[in-house]
Amino acid sequence: MNPMRFVSGALAVIVTFFAVLNQWCFIATVCGITIGGLYEFFYMIKKKDIPIYSYTGILIGLLIPLSIFFRFELTRNWELLFIVCAFLLILMLQFHRGDNRNAILGLSTTLFGVLYVSWFFSFLVKTRLLLPGIHGAMLVGFIILVTKSGDIGALFIGTWLGRHPLLPKVSPNKTIEGTLGGIMVSALVAVLCRSWLPALPQFTPFFVALMGAFFGGLGQLGDLSESLIKRDCNVKDSGSILPGLGGILDVVDSLLFSAPAFYLYMSSALAHS
Repeated sequence: MNPMRFVSGALAVIVTFFAVLNQWCFIATVCGITIGGLYEFFYMIKKKDIPIYSYTGILIGLLIPLSIFFRFELTRNWELLFIVCAFLLILMLQFHRGDNRNAILGLSTTLFGVLYVSWFFSFLVKTRLLLPGIHGAMLVGFIILVTKSGDIGALFIGTWLGRHPLLPKVSPNKTIEGTLGGIMVSALVAVLCRSWLPALPQFTPFFVALMGAFFGGLGQLGDLSESLIKRDCNVKDSGSILPGLGGILDVVDSLLFSAPAFYLYMSSALAHS
């Protein structure tokens, strides 16, 4: 194993541990990941000569988790209003740009980056703070462990047993065996961490295993989605801030899909309990 990968992984685990336990450390970590992830995303997109609004996009993206954390809501559907306002702001900036070539591509890509990185990741903040009557930190720990254990399981099982490529044109190193193995690891970890979930009657060991497999599968899909973006931008890693692991997006890409789905499911489960 690459020693730098081990060091970076250990550092990520330590930061995650303190972020889950402490609310202020949590929001600081989320904001740092949001800024770094958006910077990496926009840096990759710039390689394709798309006229994006990177700093405006980073500022808009940072406001999303902060508005959730401080419960700043002008309306009931504040996030949708915020996204509309963000689009109008980017559109106004385009009006002042001298070159209007690829304007639609630049506008849509900037907004996509904000939604893909910031809005999706901000569902961890919602899980931590906005679900009624539960310990949000335990739920955040649950979905992070289930998702990232699937990543680790897919890596090791794919390296050990992988024979059949999954999507070679998107990610040449990913295999069917590794993906299935990662999903099984997520299911196992979910069962082991079942006590972290609310005491609802439907959360039997079998059902929680299915939950783990589902959210682990979404994590694998998130990983593949980022691989697609990197391949389109012709880069190996989203960044180099974590030696051996790559960039911030390389670490959190699986959570970008599993976190929103987990929050929406838990909201529905608690509402009908």
